[in-house]
Amino acid sequence: MKQFFRLHSGRNLWAFCVLACVVFVCGVGRAQEATAGAGTAFDPIQNPSQGDVALLPDLDAAPCSLAPSSSSSACEDRQATPPKDAATDHATKTANASGKDEQTKRILGIIPNFRAISSDEKLPPQSAKVKFTTAAQDSFDYSSIFIPLALAGYSQRTNSTPEFGTGATAYGRYLWHAAVDQTQENFMVEFIVPALTHEDTRYYTLGRGGFWKRSGYALSRAVITRSDAGNDVFNLSEVVGAGASAGISTLYYPSRERSFGSTGKEWGLDIGIDALSFEAKEFWPNINHWLFHRSSPPPTISQ
Repeated sequence: MKQFFRLHSGRNLWAFCVLACVVFVCGVGRAQEATAGAGTAFDPIQNPSQGDVALLPDLDAAPCSLAPSSSSSACEDRQATPPKDAATDHATKTANASGKDEQTKRILGIIPNFRAISSDEKLPPQSAKVKFTTAAQDSFDYSSIFIPLALAGYSQRTNSTPEFGTGATAYGRYLWHAAVDQTQENFMVEFIVPALTHEDTRYYTLGRGGFWKRSGYALSRAVITRSDAGNDVFNLSEVVGAGASAGISTLYYPSRERSFGSTGKEWGLDIGIDALSFEAKEFWPNINHWLFHRSSPPPTISQ
């Protein structure tokens, strides 16, 4: 990923970012329209205040003494069955209404989304083992090879690093550089640094409020995160981890890439890319609902 943005500096990078933002905002807008357009169907029994049938008796609640003899066995079964726990039933309805389960493990069924946590979901502190597992999933999942494969082909086509040469040998060099970039950054940001600073690397979806509020929240996660104790802290995992990753990459790239300016630029791009990924994670439940028409209601986007 770092090679891709390195190749698109200047006007090309800005054009790419503007296009990505336009596509993203359009997708969120369509998701908002789909959500706003979904009305609640009139049900006279569930909404007794809206119709004259509100006075229909609840036959299930009738005493067994008033039930016909043909239904006596059913009545006895009803008496033997304890009523549902009201608190549990209310919690289930609240969870379904809030759409907190809308996050999926993958975006579009391919892109890893293992660190995204649904809105209002409560989890225990993230242990070092969980941090390591998450970094490994993001690095060695079957889909993790797709980006390095694509970047290697593009980099070779544009001859971004002439020292790598041409042909199959050059493609192999581009491929392993892209794969190592991705893997060592994942482990620095998601495991090594947060294990030392006791920070939670998961993305906790806000899932409520207006578009700009949620968008600002997502961008802020690049510099603000949760500690293992559940408090908001400065995101050392992202800032220090990305900087360390950018510095490490100079050890295996050609000498012309080993400059302070190049490393600083790569550091900033790494943080920016992660901030944009948080934006995608925040609004993915809404976009997912719009694209695939999930039955459960998505989190509402208001203006």
